Amino acid sequence: MARPAEPGRTALLEAGVDVAAERGLAGLSVNAVVDAAGMAKGSFYHHFPNRREYLVALHRNYHDTLTAEVLAAIDGLTPGPDRLRVGIDAFLDGCRRTKATKALLAQSRTAADLLPEVVARNAAATALMTPDIAVIGWHDPDAVAAMAVAMVAETALAELYEDGVRSDLRAAIHTMLTAGPAGPR
Repeated sequence: MARPAEPGRTALLEAGVDVAAERGLAGLSVNAVVDAAGMAKGSFYHHFPNRREYLVALHRNYHDTLTAEVLAAIDGLTPGPDRLRVGIDAFLDGCRRTKATKALLAQSRTAADLLPEVVARNAAATALMTPDIAVIGWHDPDAVAAMAVAMVAETALAELYEDGVRSDLRAAIHTMLTAGPAGPR
């Protein structure tokens, strides 16, 4: 009988988070992952054809978890400033709780294998924020949402490096976004 794929795949992804948290993406080798998972190297290739596909799966898993937290937090809220604030805070709080944020949020930006994933995740976050920003009254809500994604990502990294919530940065993001456009349309 064939072994179910999911428990092994999940164990490898969980081990990868630990390795990435400790060594970063550069130190995320197949050997390090299988050692951390306590599995044979062949098991890795049973679930993933190569390291690149593994990195993509690891990145997706990390962001799927954060996205689920954001969606749960904003569920039932009407688009607007409150929903925007709740979603941003849920993302930032999730980044603080999640292992390997530095590797999978910051280092993934410069990993060529992950660039399409980073672009897709940023686009999805932009699309999620756009209705809120449109309600606030910004002229070009897509552009403002794209800039908001960048501000939130930088805040997540600042909180990670300082090992604490940066209330000042969070407040600045919320104030800038919810103030709406200054000047004539």
